[in-house]
Amino acid sequence: MLAAWRLSQRAVTFIPRVRSQTLNPLPMAAAAAAAASPKRLRVYSSVSGDGRSANGAGSGKRVGTHNGSFHCDEALGCYLIRLTSQFAGADVVRTRDPQILDTLDAVLDVGGVYDPSRHRYDHHQKGFNEVFGHGFNTKLSSAGLVYKHFGKEIIAKELEVSEDHEDVHRLYLAIYKSFVEALDAVDNGINQYDTDQPPKYVNNTHLSSRVGRLNPDWTDPDQSPEKENAAFQQAMMLAGSEFMESVRFHVKSWLPARSIVLECLLSRGKVDPSEEIMVLDRFCPWKLHLFELEEELKIDPLTKYVLYQDERSKSWRVQAVGVAPDRFESRKPLPEKWRGLRDDELSNDIGIPGCVFVHMSGFIGGNKTYEGALEMARAAIKC
Repeated sequence: MLAAWRLSQRAVTFIPRVRSQTLNPLPMAAAAAAAASPKRLRVYSSVSGDGRSANGAGSGKRVGTHNGSFHCDEALGCYLIRLTSQFAGADVVRTRDPQILDTLDAVLDVGGVYDPSRHRYDHHQKGFNEVFGHGFNTKLSSAGLVYKHFGKEIIAKELEVSEDHEDVHRLYLAIYKSFVEALDAVDNGINQYDTDQPPKYVNNTHLSSRVGRLNPDWTDPDQSPEKENAAFQQAMMLAGSEFMESVRFHVKSWLPARSIVLECLLSRGKVDPSEEIMVLDRFCPWKLHLFELEEELKIDPLTKYVLYQDERSKSWRVQAVGVAPDRFESRKPLPEKWRGLRDDELSNDIGIPGCVFVHMSGFIGGNKTYEGALEMARAAIKC
């Protein structure tokens, strides 16, 4: 009878076993190392009255989630909560037993309760409609719930600033938009597009799919709790490592690029009186930043062309801004009569020396000099 009870509980606690991923000088490395602390996998065979392991092996905080098939949201949620000061290095207990869950310090994706004051972060219960806010309306999964309550702390540690720093809030929103929201939507069965049309192709390469494939295959003769929990350990590391890559990208690349685009956007009047031409004094990823900043700052008129230097050829590009970040159509393509022409033919046709090319679609052109590229943009504005 006792053996059957032990098997039915499948309450497994572990801390993932991975190599240290310290990346100097990023301060989050210490927290990430805590989330991946190399402790031995432990299986609870019984539980004492206070909910701790009867053999005394348990120590510190314990975070619970369900056993059985796992998804990306609880894998990431367990990883994220262990990056916090309160739950750093916590054991992860996988069970659906409510008596065990009640003893744990935090519970994710199981239990039917959302109560952040008690660190209960489930999203399956009737009446749950929590969203991230700040203009986002996607229903949250357990990953989104953990990020909503702890994301600023995680990001502030990365930046080594206080949680109320403006960059923390800016990154908090950006990382939710670019990384976490999609996981929330997939887990809650929310389509990316409002259409009844079938997709033109299948995409099984996104993070949620890759985490799902880590579940033990039905053909595997080993369907033991130990096998399942080892797979969940891998899922935590996969989801967590990609989250950390996103955070570090935003800190190292996204945030500096935003500052460059903002400065250049506010300097448009010095480039041309129309204020429709922006010059990047240093090339950086600019498209998404430009759209977001124009909306945020209520920019009028909108930017039509962006000039930047090609790092390889040292010539200059004139790029027409799209109507949206994910659309190929331009707000004002380069003139149709220029398209497809190159070099001297193009220069002679439009009367501007140093022209290199104009793409057939009119979305981009080039000139050997900054002055020539600027003249091309000014002429295109008037067409």
